[in-house]
Amino acid sequence: MQINLTGSLRSSANGEAVVEINASTIRELFSKLLETYPGMEEYMELGIAVSIDGEIYRDSPSKKLPVGSEIFLLPRLQGG
Repeated sequence: MQINLTGSLRSSANGEAVVEINASTIRELFSKLLETYPGMEEYMELGIAVSIDGEIYRDSPSKKLPVGSEIFLLPRLQGG
């Protein structure tokens, strides 16, 4: 499935805006992303939200990723 990366996540995926990852849950998606792009670990530690067809999920690792869904990963914004 296609995973759309936003903001600073792109830099840790070699500048790619869209990556192809086969996963059935958010947990599996994150695991496979880390295998392929170890630089994403710091973003995952800070927190990444997952948008599935426009609905945002945080702290929902067992959420299923429906086939054909539009999926975006959103890094947590740092305030100051």
